[in-house]
Amino acid sequence: MTNEQAILSAQPRSVSGKGSARQLRLAGFLPAVVYGHGDDTKSLTLNAHELERLLSRIRAATTVIDLQVEGDEPRQVLIREVQRHPLRLHPMHVDFFHIRADEKVKVQIPVHLEGEPAGVDMGGILQQTLHELEVECLPNEIPPAFVVDVSALDIGDSIHIGDIDAGSVVILDDDDLTICTIVQPSVEEAPEEEEEDVEGEEGATDGDEDGEDEDSDD
Repeated sequence: MTNEQAILSAQPRSVSGKGSARQLRLAGFLPAVVYGHGDDTKSLTLNAHELERLLSRIRAATTVIDLQVEGDEPRQVLIREVQRHPLRLHPMHVDFFHIRADEKVKVQIPVHLEGEPAGVDMGGILQQTLHELEVECLPNEIPPAFVVDVSALDIGDSIHIGDIDAGSVVILDDDDLTICTIVQPSVEEAPEEEEEDVEGEEGATDGDEDGEDEDSDD
């Protein structure tokens, strides 16, 4: 299964700078750039609402977008970065990377676990150590995610990158790396009982008895 191809429109932008970008945002637009394949970086303007709607239904890092720039040829792009407001988290700027259908790209693909492991029913704990894998493939082969079935895992079992059937997609990470494992629950050791200080108690008793003898002498 591969990602759907999305469509986004844009307009060329000739004015740059913080002041210009601020005016764009106030008007409901966003600054953006597109680069790649040795082409000069081009400045663009996006409709902020249109971008937000697109981002709400795709995984930005792996979805091929048909970027339609007014007055220019459409081009296939991937989103390389979305700069967001530190507090409000809405997009402030977008970087697009121009790709070609016949050239492989490198992207990070999420790993999703499905199923209830048998080892968890026996008291084990499922630990996922890798949440993304770097792959190389053609743009139309980019998978939305790797779905890993963990239902057969017992306590002590693990799944490694080499266990994944990625088809024509090349996983660049080491095959021996562990994706997830079922571990024994940690058992807290009961605190050791403090040994009674027998000698101390005996010493205290002797002292008390000596004191009583002295008092009786008086």
